[in-house]
Amino acid sequence: MITLRKAQERGQADLGWLKSQHTFSFSSYYDPAHMGISSLRVINDDTVAPGAGFDTHGHKDMEIISYVISGTIAHKDSFGNIKILPAGEFQLMSAGKGIYHSEFNASNTEPLHFLQIWIRPDTLSIDAGYQQKAFEQSSALTAVVTPTGDNGTLKVQQDATVYRLMLSEGESVTMDRTPIQVSRHLYVQLIEGTLDINGTTLTPGDGAHLTQLTSVDFSATAGQITALVFDLSAND
Repeated sequence: MITLRKAQERGQADLGWLKSQHTFSFSSYYDPAHMGISSLRVINDDTVAPGAGFDTHGHKDMEIISYVISGTIAHKDSFGNIKILPAGEFQLMSAGKGIYHSEFNASNTEPLHFLQIWIRPDTLSIDAGYQQKAFEQSSALTAVVTPTGDNGTLKVQQDATVYRLMLSEGESVTMDRTPIQVSRHLYVQLIEGTLDINGTTLTPGDGAHLTQLTSVDFSATAGQITALVFDLSAND
């Protein structure tokens, strides 16, 4: 089964300096039909005005992933990390027992566009941590976040794997699922291009929840495809 979440159906927030689209209920946007999938709790599609950003604020017991689509994030946190996160890089902040941080658009002239993703951890009150990496796209589906941190991936405190999908127009790739994997959730968030998944078409900003599929065919029907694919536990 494929359940499509169209870009325009997401929750909307416009604070002037911040325009945000919420896949799942977040802040003042509440929809009981969209509260998250498995441990995946938040996908916010944020555009931040030049020089603006999120002042210092706290998080606890959440795995927070940021992926920059265009622009640059200036990050600073209570553990002394002062980082620049450019387009194409991933950041994973484990809030654990508690962490304070700020995120700003590092440019005074260009907007910042990024996805912020929250995943509930499987263990509470762990030590907070920070990871950041640019990944070479070694295949169409490249793992960037895993529960083990194997092969240089970012380690998340949950039974969840995040892949970056990249295809050129006309290319395709198939994800075959074992009987155990079929029971897990897949969620796809399309960033750019037009993507066909088993006959269902996604355009930029669309998401799709995939369940009980033994084989998933991803085909780029127009433009360069960039998407994130979340492989999530059936038990959460």
